[in-house]
Formats: sequence, structure tokens, C-alpha cells
Amino acid sequence: MLNISRNKNINKKEVDLHKFSSFQRIKRKKDYKIFNRFLIAFSLIILITLFLPWTQNVKGSGFVTALSPDQRPQTIQSPIPGRIEKWFVKEGDFVQKGDTILFISEIKNEYQDPELLEKTVEQKEAKSASILSYKEKQNALKKQIQALEQERTNKIAQTKNKQKQLALKYENDSIYLIALKNNVDIAKIQLDRTSSLHKEGLKAKKDVEEKNLKWQDSKAKYISQQNKMNITQNEIQNAAFEISKLKATYLDKIAKLQGEIFSVESVLLNTKAQVSKLENQTASYKIRQDQLYITAPQKGIINRAIRVGIGEAFKEGEKLVSIMPINYDLAVETFVDPIDLPLIHVGGEVRIQFEGWPVLFFSGWPNTSYGTFAGKVVTIESFMSENGKFRLLVVPNENDKEWPKNVRIGTGANTVALLNDVPIWYELWRQLNGFPADFYKQNVEKKNKEKKK
Repeated sequence: MLNISRNKNINKKEVDLHKFSSFQRIKRKKDYKIFNRFLIAFSLIILITLFLPWTQNVKGSGFVTALSPDQRPQTIQSPIPGRIEKWFVKEGDFVQKGDTILFISEIKNEYQDPELLEKTVEQKEAKSASILSYKEKQNALKKQIQALEQERTNKIAQTKNKQKQLALKYENDSIYLIALKNNVDIAKIQLDRTSSLHKEGLKAKKDVEEKNLKWQDSKAKYISQQNKMNITQNEIQNAAFEISKLKATYLDKIAKLQGEIFSVESVLLNTKAQVSKLENQTASYKIRQDQLYITAPQKGIINRAIRVGIGEAFKEGEKLVSIMPINYDLAVETFVDPIDLPLIHVGGEVRIQFEGWPVLFFSGWPNTSYGTFAGKVVTIESFMSENGKFRLLVVPNENDKEWPKNVRIGTGANTVALLNDVPIWYELWRQLNGFPADFYKQNVEKKNKEKKK
């Protein structure tokens, strides 16, 4: 038994451990020395490694895309609902801009008439001809107005001339009336003288009667002349009334013709509106007929037919076929966490690992990595994407090796944005404490040079 009990009543016979092989192996001092040396060497290596430089980085994942939006894969939609009638291409075919991809037919009843465009053109031409007729009628009415105005001017002038003639006649009659008044006065004086002489017996009764007859005759002529002057004065007033009547009559006639002109103008404008509407319909029908042929928007390759069946109906805006442009500039669309966004800047260096390409990658030592490609940030999205991260666009770095030529759009890519160089112990300390990476400021080297100067 082993002598390890404190009970003194037990047998005190000691056991020799050196007789056991396992104890002999444990007691080897040489093995201790080798293990201690190993621990010391390993500790030195770890200690030295902690002072090696480490490149801080921000990791992201995304995929290969095209730099310009018009260079990315796109789908072709139909702006009108229809039915597929014929395919002119198949998947993988190369098409030029404007090449016909497929032909569709109308499914709406109001557009199914094959002569719809021709009939609309005929309606437009008929309405255009009616516009010419209305314009001719309008010109004829204007000419009638001009004729009436000329006739009114002539008749008013004629009446005014008559009025002037009557005025002159009235003036002459008034002068003649004065002469007749003088004759009446003279005949009266002669009658009175002869009557006085007759009373004195110097004149015969016959002479008195002759003078009385002469006075009566002069008086009758005077009254007759007064009546003529009154008639002439009435004719002058009637002439003035005639001028007013002519003005009112022709004004009424001209107003009626102007009313007809306005009516024709209203109909003409309405007809022009109908012609414009028919022209819009004609243009729309023509464009709609052209839209029955789905054409390639740019030079590219037919990627995939989304609607495939002949006679298959679809709504407007539905995707029919996808096309991949031939010419494009590669870029990587990657996403980073919001906490790392302040560390990224336009022009920053990025290392990219493409899926499908062999790679030996050390995130802290990008210069010793194999199979990665260099890029630089050109765009930083201003708002968060649906996946809760911010989107970056990375293009090839012209100063480094070219990206693989066989990289296709849609290929997955892992990115590492390079930040500041720090010792490994500092990076471990930062990771353990959850501190953010050091912000790499742009143009630091230039600022340092300026400080040295």
C-alpha cells in the first residue's frame, strides 16, 4: 500500500516508486527542458507577431454589376396589353438596336379593327375640308358686311346731299318769301292810298278793286310760299330721320352678319378641336400599331424569354423578355453595415474576391493575399437599402492588375475596404473592447509632408 495515510496504526511499509515505468517516464528532465523551450519560443513568436502591422478593414458582400444604369440587364415590357403572335429571336441571340424581337396582337375591342387608322385619317380629312368650307363662308359673310357698309355709306351720303339741296331750296324760298312779303306790303300800301283817293273822289272804284285784287293775289302768293317753305323744312327733317333710319337699318343687318360670323367662328373652332383630336388619335393609333412590334432598345444578347407561349395574353407593363447589353463597364455593388459607413470614402481602396476564382486571402495583409483584385469606391449611397445596409459601387483600380475577363454580371463578390495600418495587439485590443476601426483620412501623406516642410 502507498504510505499516504495519516493513520499511524496502519502498516508503515514504504512503496518504492522507481520500480514503476510510468514514474520513470515522468521523471525525465530532458523532456521538461524541450517543452519549456517550446513554450518560450512560442511565446516569443506570439509576442513578435503582436507587433506586426495589421491593416484594418471593413468587409462587405455583393455582386458584380455594370457601372452605368443603361449598361445593366434590363427587361422589355409592352406598353399595351396584347397577345403573343410570333417570336423572331431565341435565347442567346445577338440583336442590334431596333431589331424586332416579337410580334403581338391587340386584345381590346376598340383597337381590333384593321382599318381603324385609315378610317380615322378619312375622318380627319373630312373635318379638315369642312374647316375650309367654314372659312370660305366666313370670308363671304365678311364681304357681305363690307358691301353693306359701302351701301350704307353711299345711301347716307346720298341722303345728306338731298338734305343739303333742301336746305339750299329752303334758303332760296325764304329769300323769295321776303320778296313776296314786300309785295304784300306794297300792295297793301297801294290799296290804302287808292282807297283814300277814292274817298276823296280822285280815284274810281275800279282802281280800288284792282288794287285790292293785287293785294289779295300778293298775299296768296306769300301764303303759298310759306307753305312751300314748311314743306321743304319737313323734307329736311325727314332727310335727317332717313339718315338715322339708314344707320339703324344697316347696323342691324351688319350685326346679324357679324353674329353669323361669330357662329361660324365657333363652329370653326369646334371643328379645329375635333381635327386636333382626330390628329392625336391618328398619331396614337399609328404609335400603337408600331408598338405591336417589340424591338430591342439597344445592342445586346437575349438573355431569357419571360413570356413564351404563342397566344399567351398579358397586361400592359408586364415583363416579356430580358436583354443583356453587349458593351458595359464592370463594377461591384457591395453592402456595408451602417456602423462602418463613416469609415468609407469615395476613392478608398478595396480588395475584391470574386466567386469562382481561386483565392488565398488574408484580410489584415492584403499585399500577401493571392487571387484578390483591387478596386476603388466611386459611389456611396445616401440612404439605407432594404437589407438594412448601405450600398457602395466599386470600379477597377487602373493602377493595379485588370479584373478577370470572364467575370459576368451577377457574379458574387466579397469586398474588403482597406483602412489604417495598426499593430496586431492594437487590433486585438480594439476587437475585445468593441471599439470602431481607426478612420483613415484622405491625403494624410500630403498633410504629413506639408507639416515636415
